[in-house]
Amino acid sequence: MTALRAAKTNNEADSPSSPVLRFGPDKPLKLDAGTLLSPFQIAYQTYGTLNDARTNAILVCHALTGDQHVANTNPVTGKPGWWEVLIGPGKIIDTNRFFVICSNVIGGCLGSTGPASTNPATGKPYGLDLPIITIRDMVRAQLMLVDHFGIEKLFCVLGGSMGGMQVLEWASCYSERVFSALPIATGARHSSQNIAFHEVGRQAVMADPDWHGGKYFEHGKRPEKGLAVARMAAHITYLSEAALHRKFGRNLQDRDALTFGFDADFQIESYLRHQGMTFVDRFDANSYLYMTRSMDYFDLAADHGGRLADAFAGTKTRFCLVSFTSDWLFPTEESRSIVHALNAAGASVSFVEIDTDRGHDAFLLDEPELFAAINGFIGSAARARGLAS
Repeated sequence: MTALRAAKTNNEADSPSSPVLRFGPDKPLKLDAGTLLSPFQIAYQTYGTLNDARTNAILVCHALTGDQHVANTNPVTGKPGWWEVLIGPGKIIDTNRFFVICSNVIGGCLGSTGPASTNPATGKPYGLDLPIITIRDMVRAQLMLVDHFGIEKLFCVLGGSMGGMQVLEWASCYSERVFSALPIATGARHSSQNIAFHEVGRQAVMADPDWHGGKYFEHGKRPEKGLAVARMAAHITYLSEAALHRKFGRNLQDRDALTFGFDADFQIESYLRHQGMTFVDRFDANSYLYMTRSMDYFDLAADHGGRLADAFAGTKTRFCLVSFTSDWLFPTEESRSIVHALNAAGASVSFVEIDTDRGHDAFLLDEPELFAAINGFIGSAARARGLAS
């Protein structure tokens, strides 16, 4: 199964199992790194129907290891979309009412141009020859996709974690194109602690002898062990101590006594190993390097003279921010600082802190309070936009 999924992932890089929009030399993507990316492509999925006035479009931005398959079966894993619990006919984000767009970010590995994509100049995968990608670069590419649909103003842009960073970038750089914004479990910049965890993951990948300086495809290899360790370390940050204790405690894995060895004696060890093994089946190692770097570089205040409020100066966008009490990756203080900045900018903003022990990943789970907050915000914004059912 691993070899089959790896082959599928490799194929998805250039020829995804989703619609793809290709831009030729006449429409290059200007990157923050100071270069132009051309040609390039964006893989995406849509759900629902765009109304005649083109006013009911919602852009969903995915997190670090997400993709465009937000509400459909993933072609690599065969699993349901990562936010099917929220998006679909009759659900909180009702695709009978809204036209939902979700694209694979630039730098990803499921169809948008990334390090696993074929470099037209060499006929080989880009590898590390791809310029560094930033959150702003991802949003610039998404803007070109939105323009392709003839949408002048998105009804809502929403996402969690790295997706929330994209939401903030949209609301800052293109506020006139965003009616409402819903950043969840995110921050206006990456903390030094978060950068540190990402660096551990990157070093794990690069220390794998099968990485070959990023040219592993040319050697017929994949740095699976290094990427698995990176995923294991990162996954710990997505959970909370309370959730880990409740789910695993110090329970042993399929045994009655300690083995006095280095096998997976504890359930938590087995769980993390499983997370690492399944991750390498669906994700490209170099994309992991690029995605983590894009989050590390994100600092919205620094882009505006160190004053976060200036990032939202004059905005007419309606905001709702959501945080979780047990999220130590993006603690509530991060959301509060954004709320304070929006208040200083005179923006319309609401804020919800949800009490849960499920950690950062709570935004991907069945959290009734989260759904209630999203439902309330979307409903209010829809009425203000003239989209009420």
